[in-house]
Amino acid sequence: DAGSSVEEMEFNWDEYLEDTGATAAPHGSFKHVDTSLQNGFAPGMKLEVAVKSDQNTYWVATIITTCGQLLLLRYDGYGEDRKADFWCDILTADLHPIGWCEQNKKILKVPEGIKDKIPDQEEFLQRVLKGACSAPANLLEGLHRGKNPLDLIAPGSRLELQNIRDSLEAWIVNVVENVGGRLKLRYEGLEDSDKFDQWLFYLDPFLHQVGWAAQHGYSLQPPLAIRSLRSEADWQEILKKVKEEEEESSVPTDLFKDKPVIGVHSFSEGMKLEAVDPMAPFVISPATVLKVYNDKYFLIEIDDLRPERLSSQRYICHVNSAGIFPVQWSLKNGLHLSPPPGFPGHDFDWADYLKQCGAEAAPQSCFPSLTSDHGFKENMKLEAVNPVDPEEVCIATVTKLKDSYLWLQLEGSKKPVPECIVSVESMNIFPVGWCETNGYQLRPPRKAIVNKQKKIAVVQPEKQILSSRTVHDGLKNQELNSSDSVVINGKYCCPKIYFNHRCFSGPYLNKGRIAELPQSVGPGNCVLVLKEVLTLLINAAYKPSRVLRELQLDEEAAWHGHGETLKAKYKGKSYRATVEVVRTADRVADFCRKTCIKLECCPNLFGPQMVLDKCSENCSVHFITVLLSSVLVAHYYGKRKNKRIGRPPGGHSNLEVAMKKPNKRRKRRKHFFVHKKKRSSTSVDNTPAGSPQGSGAEEEDDQDESELSHSLAQDRDKRKRKLRTFSFSDDENKPPSPKDIKMEVAEKLQLDSNPLEWSVADVVRFLKSTDCAPLARIFLDQEIDGQALLLLTLPTVQECMDLKLGPAIKLCHHIERVKLAFYQQFAN
Repeated sequence: DAGSSVEEMEFNWDEYLEDTGATAAPHGSFKHVDTSLQNGFAPGMKLEVAVKSDQNTYWVATIITTCGQLLLLRYDGYGEDRKADFWCDILTADLHPIGWCEQNKKILKVPEGIKDKIPDQEEFLQRVLKGACSAPANLLEGLHRGKNPLDLIAPGSRLELQNIRDSLEAWIVNVVENVGGRLKLRYEGLEDSDKFDQWLFYLDPFLHQVGWAAQHGYSLQPPLAIRSLRSEADWQEILKKVKEEEEESSVPTDLFKDKPVIGVHSFSEGMKLEAVDPMAPFVISPATVLKVYNDKYFLIEIDDLRPERLSSQRYICHVNSAGIFPVQWSLKNGLHLSPPPGFPGHDFDWADYLKQCGAEAAPQSCFPSLTSDHGFKENMKLEAVNPVDPEEVCIATVTKLKDSYLWLQLEGSKKPVPECIVSVESMNIFPVGWCETNGYQLRPPRKAIVNKQKKIAVVQPEKQILSSRTVHDGLKNQELNSSDSVVINGKYCCPKIYFNHRCFSGPYLNKGRIAELPQSVGPGNCVLVLKEVLTLLINAAYKPSRVLRELQLDEEAAWHGHGETLKAKYKGKSYRATVEVVRTADRVADFCRKTCIKLECCPNLFGPQMVLDKCSENCSVHFITVLLSSVLVAHYYGKRKNKRIGRPPGGHSNLEVAMKKPNKRRKRRKHFFVHKKKRSSTSVDNTPAGSPQGSGAEEEDDQDESELSHSLAQDRDKRKRKLRTFSFSDDENKPPSPKDIKMEVAEKLQLDSNPLEWSVADVVRFLKSTDCAPLARIFLDQEIDGQALLLLTLPTVQECMDLKLGPAIKLCHHIERVKLAFYQQFAN
């Protein structure tokens, strides 16, 4: 193909995921990456901060969340009130550990905003500081101030690395490169040769700070593989030089506090097990415990029965080492066990093999319990180190899962690699976008990428200039550049974004799907994390395209962030819109809050703060207030307007909306699309903006749906403006109080339980008791519970459930009955 190229185009994860129909593995599944992003500060720590209104006084503040060198703080005394939360930069702000003011004769004084809440300052400080954890002094002062601890492992730093192939001896290694905590290490004494370089994550249990070997009784000896390259006198001279320069090149001990703790094992020499060689993790093989060093370490050898073998595959393990299993584990999980080289025949049987070897199987109690609670699923994508060439980080696809292990197919490696077997806790796997964030080359797919123009749906306002575009064009004029400081010190900057499932989810988001979202996303690059959050919310909507339209960028408004293209799929059609996301951590909290308000849900539904028990917005009470208002307004206006058009008492406001809106749409249809055709005449293709992906006979239907979406959005805005600006200053327009309303419903409904507490099953059960029983399946499929039911209106029912007017009116009649019964029986 003339429009094809191999490995020449810039790789784009978003386009690749869309083309393959795959999803990215969740960021929270990579625990070592989360740990590497921590800056030494933790939520709950306290420090003394200069008061903004009076720089000569200080007050105690608590860390709410962290993001790189930024801290979100709240002065003690504000309690759960977040209105006075503020971000500060560790490098520039006047921050100190607890006790600093007393030591330096500085004044601690209550800020003006909470002066009335703290009558006795001394008593208050004694109470809040009792048992409190102060922020580390070394991170607030001196050379380490404001630095991510990971950045302290700079090129030239020295560490000690245990030899995991044949002994526990350690040797000095120099850090050549630090890529997001993944270190390229070179043995001391081999400065001019990279032949024996190794790549390890800084949390690897066999990597330590200088001095570790002496403290734990291990000798410092160069590995056998390099020992012959220099004389013994040379090695001793190198060791002497290292000890003299230890202070200059050492790494802070605190950096390793999050390393996995090695527990006590119960293996004995001669025990048999199944194992995966970490240097060639492609097959599961029989193995033997060759040697036990102590209660923490033992040596494993992959069985090889060939008498003429020249080398052996052996490596040191500990109780939590990945890739060791009890005998029969492969058989129980339907996996192939590769017989030892030299084994006669192909039918390997453990019982016969143990008898032949005169050995015993390692008991199940020797092995840690495996878990399947890790977030990975088949066909998910991630980034993984090529075990054959650790310089390479490749695109990886999860092809199979068994307990805590993944089978990964790597793409784009220089040489083909078999499927790799890795633990879900492996430090050689990374989330999508990790390489890009850390400035490291990700191996792109080897297969040709065809540059085909794809028509896509663009859910954009009438004045949007681009009505269609090719997938590979992207938003070139809005791309991030080096001047857009979205990362701090080359690292992620967005804090974790929590989904607070207990909070009110509003009319657009499906509460059942919200509950299935991960607890959190991130931390990470602001743009990437927020894009993932918004994508999850769109997919959790009753109608994803509707939520995408709510989130889309208003071109007339001033831009303060970065334009990202988000996608939604609904009823087999694809939609796209440009959505603005913020680039810096100090604006993340406000962005999340405003987005929640835009979606008419609790402002705390998602954001950098976790809601544990009670929401600070008291959203459950707010929901009831909103619902009562909607019941009163719907009943009152429905009653007045229905009288005007000749409807009997008891009619509903929804009916009038349905009768008038189709005419409005028809009147606007011609004007709307004539205007679009004029604007799109110079574009790549003349598909009207707002049309879903498709062509041919579908285009007319697509235009109708686009127009319906546009007109509904306009009508919704009008309704919002009308409700906001309506005056109740005169008696004629003032809705009656609840006491004055006479419920005029043909059939009074008596409820046995509060519909606010109805589950999806309860809603389905109610519908089956009415003449709308055939519609119960829709409510079950869309997981509509009691709260969602009470928010439904006729336009929402028609739009989200695709019902014709007749059935929709009948359904809304029953919904109105439930609303009024709720008001009568449970509103107080």
